[in-house]
Amino acid sequence: MANKNELSDTAVKMAVSVVNYTKWLMYEKKEFVMSRQLLRSGTSIGANIHEAYYAASKADFINKLQIALKETSETEYWLVVLQRTDYFDNQFQPVKAYCISMKRMLIAAINTAKEHQAAELEKRKRAQKE
Repeated sequence: MANKNELSDTAVKMAVSVVNYTKWLMYEKKEFVMSRQLLRSGTSIGANIHEAYYAASKADFINKLQIALKETSETEYWLVVLQRTDYFDNQFQPVKAYCISMKRMLIAAINTAKEHQAAELEKRKRAQKE
């Protein structure tokens, strides 16, 4: 699993990359609909990750990371549509690479958190039996 700083740092780098790419889409290509969708989903990933660090419980933490994963999936969708409609330049590849990396890190983080949650639950069950 990626550590907290790596996950947060990658999310911020991805958000900056998304912002720069959407600026190009809006100002150079005059594309406003898909670019705004990409901007919303691509920047909300990091916001949800940051919220997860202050979650009220392990379940809340997992839920926030799952929301971030959903936003990553949406971002990936908009990137596919933009690519297939020829709205890409040299800024496209870094956004796509961050998106793929973010998806892998989030899946690993969620799986690890779920394993820890299950282990804690099992530990509590054993303690109650004693």
